Amino acid sequence: MVNSDKVTIRSLMTAADYNACIRLQQDVWGSNFSNIVPPALLRVTQEVGGVSVGAFNNNNGQLLGFVFGISGVRDGQLTHWSDMLAVRQNVRNAGIGKRLKFYQRDYLMTRGIRRMFWSFDPLVAYNANFNLNALGSVPVRYVANMYSNTHSILDDGLDTDRLIVEWRLDTTAPRTNLFLATIPHDIQTVDLDQASNGDPLPNTPWVRISIPMEMHLIKATNPALARNWQLLHRRAFSWYFSHGYHVVNFVKESELTASHYLLTNLPVSTSSETGPQTDIQ
Repeated sequence: MVNSDKVTIRSLMTAADYNACIRLQQDVWGSNFSNIVPPALLRVTQEVGGVSVGAFNNNNGQLLGFVFGISGVRDGQLTHWSDMLAVRQNVRNAGIGKRLKFYQRDYLMTRGIRRMFWSFDPLVAYNANFNLNALGSVPVRYVANMYSNTHSILDDGLDTDRLIVEWRLDTTAPRTNLFLATIPHDIQTVDLDQASNGDPLPNTPWVRISIPMEMHLIKATNPALARNWQLLHRRAFSWYFSHGYHVVNFVKESELTASHYLLTNLPVSTSSETGPQTDIQ
């Protein structure tokens, strides 16, 4: 295990850096991954406000993780799309991913960019917890089969359904002021049991969408079950987003218990007046 304080975060600069990034992409997504970002794009993106940043082991110079994104204009505003974030398996609990994201945020803010978007698989509880709770990004859209078949080993034959999230870079991590005491305890849950019965989706002010904790094991051992989970999420998120619901929280349960997204169609306030969040763990 490498301590986070023994890691240097900096832009990719040399041919060796870019080649190491290619190898890391292959290690994480597989040798047949079709969406590998080539060295030329990693290089030239930085000329127009994009980000190609690595986390390097101070002891041996090894590339432990990287983040890559492109900058452009959306809704008349400078905006960044964070396309890739990867950290080596053996150092994924060292806080490197969070350091990369905050380095990316600070880099963009010095260039006048205040909004960042990216996508992630909503069935991966670890990523949901990191994106929503550790960073404070907000889901804004669900896209079915967003990237088609990339031959990634992480998808295990599933479609590339994704949640798109937005991170407002000049605010604190949005901590929704839910007034928890006013939330009903008997919130209906969208899960596989309900889906298998063909029941309509709950049309109530508050709703939970379940997510299994060990989705990678389900993908590997029971592809049919994994597909059912994906179709449930596709149906639920698509319907709720189109009917005025928004995700206000992700609740991570124990390793053996299904976690869930919490959604509501009620207006909620957020605490975002005190400037950027800077705690990095």
